[in-house]
Amino acid sequence: MLKDLFQLFLPHHCACCQTLLKGDEKCLCTYCRFLLPTTNMHNHNENRIKKLFRHKIPIENAVALLNFKKQNLTQELLHQLKYKGNEQVSYTLGNWLGENLKEREWAKKVDVIIPVPIHKRRKRKRGFNQVTGFGKNLAKHLQCEFHESVLLKKIPAKTQVFKSKYEREAIKLDWLILQKPEIIANKHVLLVDDIITTGSTLAACGEKLLEAKNVKISIATMAVTV
Repeated sequence: MLKDLFQLFLPHHCACCQTLLKGDEKCLCTYCRFLLPTTNMHNHNENRIKKLFRHKIPIENAVALLNFKKQNLTQELLHQLKYKGNEQVSYTLGNWLGENLKEREWAKKVDVIIPVPIHKRRKRKRGFNQVTGFGKNLAKHLQCEFHESVLLKKIPAKTQVFKSKYEREAIKLDWLILQKPEIIANKHVLLVDDIITTGSTLAACGEKLLEAKNVKISIATMAVTV
């Protein structure tokens, strides 16, 4: 009864289609969740993300939950997360991918999850790092640590999500700070972000993490461009 009253006065809507959520639906309605274009990469270790990073940085495994292209449901979902302040999207996608990964042997070997950082100025403006909830829920499913302060970004950059691949700027290594490398030394790190296009951001972050001793890196993102 209390739940019904809460929904009556503070209704929750689907992050994709904005219809009123029903019953146990959270963030996404059942219909939109069914329509979202999943990659099913958790079933295939050799995929296009691994190929993308083949000549960038050494990675163990790579996975993205959704396919992204302009004007599809994934774009609307990430728009709600990054520009409409719907932080629940991050947690929902982390829970979804975590359910897919928790029985995968490679994912069981992950020791710590590190999110791609955003500059403190942008974090203050948005109110949160859009990848934090995603990483935290992944960590719960994989029963591993989550650390948000190991990798920091010291120079702000303009948003790149809706630029073309050729308009994107590569994040430079000297824009990043590796703090307390002993936290990730000798560990398998899962580096998480919202979307992969050229892979330049993740490659720079991965290269910085590799400055710690004997680190293995895998990658997980909410989406990958088609």
